[in-house]
Amino acid sequence: MLTLANYVIFGIGALLLAAWLGLYVKGYRSAVLFEPLVEKEYPLKEIYFVGLALIEAVKYPYKSKSDRKLRREVSVLYGERYADYYLRVVYAQKLTMALTVAVLAFVLYGLANHVAALGVMLIFSGLAYYYFGTVTEKKILKRSEEMLRDFSEVISKLALLTNAGMILREAWEEVAYTGTATLYLEMQRAVDEMKNGEAEVDALFEFGVRCVIPEIKKFTSTLVQGLVKGNSELAFMLKEQSKEVWAAKKQNVRRQGEKAASKLLIPISLMFVGILIMVIVPIFASIGA
Repeated sequence: MLTLANYVIFGIGALLLAAWLGLYVKGYRSAVLFEPLVEKEYPLKEIYFVGLALIEAVKYPYKSKSDRKLRREVSVLYGERYADYYLRVVYAQKLTMALTVAVLAFVLYGLANHVAALGVMLIFSGLAYYYFGTVTEKKILKRSEEMLRDFSEVISKLALLTNAGMILREAWEEVAYTGTATLYLEMQRAVDEMKNGEAEVDALFEFGVRCVIPEIKKFTSTLVQGLVKGNSELAFMLKEQSKEVWAAKKQNVRRQGEKAASKLLIPISLMFVGILIMVIVPIFASIGA
């Protein structure tokens, strides 16, 4: 038999479902905006217009501190030109996923008739909103780690080519197409910008902005200084920085090894305690007997 609480919960669920359907109808015309997105990175992109319709309905201004931070992150990942588009995509994504899970929470409650099921699903709704709001930050961290792994090799190649007498632009293009990792792709992007008429200094500056990492920003400022002072000075500067980067990489590898060793201490300690228990318990049992 249905209680008053059941009617209240079903009423809230019905209102939420009606709101979701209303947003679906209102935002359907915007579905084409999400077609270029990669399905692997943006699951269920076909319904993101639901969240976008809600954003447009409340006329969200995108002016908070977190909005500015998110805009910087998407600028790094996708470029300044597409920053506003991906800012809206991220908001549409997390709102759509959170609302959809919330609607499913009330459906599950109707099937299970247990408030615990509703509570768990609503928690998942909040987690979905939080998770999809932090994806860009995680992508940047992963991207930065990938770049740092290849950074020392890239500098070594550039130093070698410039020492051999090759000008920076030619050396940069030569190195850019020797790999397919993130750092090499960003270098290739800079090559395309130079070929499209952008000045070398501007292309290198934008490269540093996209890469975010302090080491790479220092590297790009070195390149800009080298362009001003001449190729011979640049070769020497790259050689010196190559030594610094390799030394930093060795220290980083050493730190990673120490972290891995410290992580192993807990399971080793547990195994040691387990072995002690296996040895000591039979001894005390025999003494008691």
